[in-house]
Amino acid sequence: MQALSDDTFRRVSEIMYEAIGLSFSQSKKPLISSRLASRIHKIGLPSFEAYVDLLEDHNQAAEFQMAVDLLTTNETYFFREPKHYELLEQDLLRRKDRGPLAVWSAASSFGDEAYSTAMLLSDMQRKGQLGPDWSILGTDISHRVLLSAAEGIYPQDRLRHVPQEQMHRYCLQGEGPATGQVMMQESLRAHVRFGQLNLTKSFEGLGPFDVIFLRNVLIYFDTPTKIAVVDRVLATLRPGGLFFMGTAEGRVPCKTRLEALIPGAYRKAA
Repeated sequence: MQALSDDTFRRVSEIMYEAIGLSFSQSKKPLISSRLASRIHKIGLPSFEAYVDLLEDHNQAAEFQMAVDLLTTNETYFFREPKHYELLEQDLLRRKDRGPLAVWSAASSFGDEAYSTAMLLSDMQRKGQLGPDWSILGTDISHRVLLSAAEGIYPQDRLRHVPQEQMHRYCLQGEGPATGQVMMQESLRAHVRFGQLNLTKSFEGLGPFDVIFLRNVLIYFDTPTKIAVVDRVLATLRPGGLFFMGTAEGRVPCKTRLEALIPGAYRKAA
């Protein structure tokens, strides 16, 4: 198979940017080439050009979704960036109102973030620190990762930062062929739901939320798209609500007024 040409690389970039806002600089060309090559070989196409023709066919939505999965990174694990969960717990403890609480994991990937948050909130409910009316919405662009998230089954290593007490309380240990895997308990999964969402498109009617996680997804967008996405997401956050980004993502790109709390954590101005 011939190498990925500059013209075909531009076609891939334009398709992904127009459809879901993914932005690829020229430096990403080797990455795109390596990730698509194995897929092209597997489905028996002769070239990158033929594969891009397939992606432009609106009747090939499943293959387009496969390409999205290949070109985005979904590495994650439970209780990633623990300082964020500590801040969330402290903030909720200071709340006088124990009424409904709505959390949005806006780039939920395989659901590690959503279920980590659910473990924290469930623990607080058990201690009488939080009412029973809490819910978590996890959304992602990838249908494949959402199907996995809804199943709630994970390699045990992904829960390496989960205390044993929580493991026993919220996880079922796999046996036989499933040894080394864990499943989230139904009591935990009942508070969590997942749905597909493109953050670069309008999503009117969503929210309002008390807490939003938008971590480690903005790296895929150019600056104008980042600003539009963050402001659109923050429009669904209640005044005074908490907003979390990845600590390595730098300054939050938005026009909405925020108060910085700790690295990657903000409060929306009242």
